[in-house]
Formats: sequence, structure tokens, C-alpha cells
Amino acid sequence: MVTKMKLKKKDRVIVITGKDKGKIGEVTTVLPQENRVVVSGVNMIARHTRPSQQNPQGGIVRREAPIHASNVAHVDPKDNKATRIGFKTAEHGRKVRFAKRSGELID
Repeated sequence: MVTKMKLKKKDRVIVITGKDKGKIGEVTTVLPQENRVVVSGVNMIARHTRPSQQNPQGGIVRREAPIHASNVAHVDPKDNKATRIGFKTAEHGRKVRFAKRSGELID
């Protein structure tokens, strides 16, 4: 089931549960079909790769794995703490996101 995701690419998020709890990173990829996001520097995995044309050496490659969207929260622009996201209509009639913690506009 595909749900409406409140997170977008380049959002700053904090991990609220799991092995990387407390880490802050930037969303690099959003996977709405699986309700997951890829966050830079979070949920690192070691991938054993065999030699190929792109990587003739092969070996162990470390990269980020997707993390469930419910395990991250948007970072409030004012105080760098976790916040929920709300939607409202801006003065020029555009739908915008805002941080519920401080009321600050996100985009």
C-alpha cells in the first residue's frame, strides 16, 4: 500500500529508534512504495561485491540501506529536535509544510 509521505529528498531527519538512534542525516532517496527512506550516514551495511567492469577490484563496499519512514522524524529548523509535520495553505495559496513544534515553515 502506498501512503502519502511527509518526507522529501534533502530533508534533515533524526533517527528516533533502532541501532542508529539519535543520528541526524539528510534524506537522499525516498521509496514511497515500501514506505522507506535512505538517510546519509545512517543504517550502513557492508556489501560483498565480486569484481565487475565498474569495480575491477571487488571487495567490501559500505553503503546506506533504506530505513522505515516511521523510524525517522523531521528535524525542527529552530532547535534541532524531532518534530511532526503539518500542512497549511500559505498566503499565496500554495500548500506548504510546517514544523508543529515551532510553527516554522519547512518549504
